[in-house]
Amino acid sequence: MPHVGTRFHGWPDQAQAVLLRLGGEPSRETREQVRRHREQYVRQPMIDLLNDLADVDSWYEDFSVWRYASTAYWWQNQCAVVRVARNIEIGFRFNLDGLRVSAGWWYAGSEQIALFRGAVAADQSGSALQDIVSSLATDGHEILGDVMKRVPRGYPAEHPRAELLRHRSLLAARELECDAVADVEPVHSTCQRLRPLLAWLCEHAVVAPERAGVAASPRGGA
Repeated sequence: MPHVGTRFHGWPDQAQAVLLRLGGEPSRETREQVRRHREQYVRQPMIDLLNDLADVDSWYEDFSVWRYASTAYWWQNQCAVVRVARNIEIGFRFNLDGLRVSAGWWYAGSEQIALFRGAVAADQSGSALQDIVSSLATDGHEILGDVMKRVPRGYPAEHPRAELLRHRSLLAARELECDAVADVEPVHSTCQRLRPLLAWLCEHAVVAPERAGVAASPRGGA
C-alpha cells in the first residue's frame, strides 16, 4: 500500500461515551452539552480518516464529512461520503456498532437507470457485474438497493440476471468493528475491495459525458 497517513488512529473511547449519551431521543440540551466533545471525538476522527485515505490514493480525494441536523439520527451517526461519479459514491457511517463502508449508486434518474439495465441485460457487461456482485456477497458484503418486485417491463422474467435487473439502485456494504479500525489501512483495503463494483458502475451507469474521476475539493467537507 502507498504511504499511510498519520492523522487517524481510530475512534477514542470518548467517542463511544458521547454516542451513548445521544441514545434514544436526546434533548436539545443534551445535544448542546456534548456538541464540542462530539466534534472532537466523533466527527474529527472521520475527517482525519478521509484525509489519510486521500493521501494514500488521490482517487478518494473528493469527500465530505457531514455535520449535524435537527434529527437524532445525524447526532448518533457520523456520516461521510467520497464522490466517485454522478450518483456513484462510497459512504461511511460511524456509530456505536462500528464503521460501515458502502459503495454503489443511488438517487439515479430514469436515464441512468435505463443505462444500468441495458448493461445488466447485455451478455458481457451483465455477466461481469454478476461475477462482481457474487464475489462481494461471498466475501461477506451485504448487497442492497431499491429493488422492484418484478422484472421491469421490456425484459423477460426468466432473464439470467433478472434479480439484478430489478434494482433501481445497487450497493455493497460491510461493517468494520471499532477495534479493527485503528488506522487507515483496513478502511483502504475495504474500499479497494469495492473498486471493481464502482469501476463497473462508472463505465456502464453514468450519463455522458461524466465519468469517474477526482474533482478538487477542500478537505473536511460540509
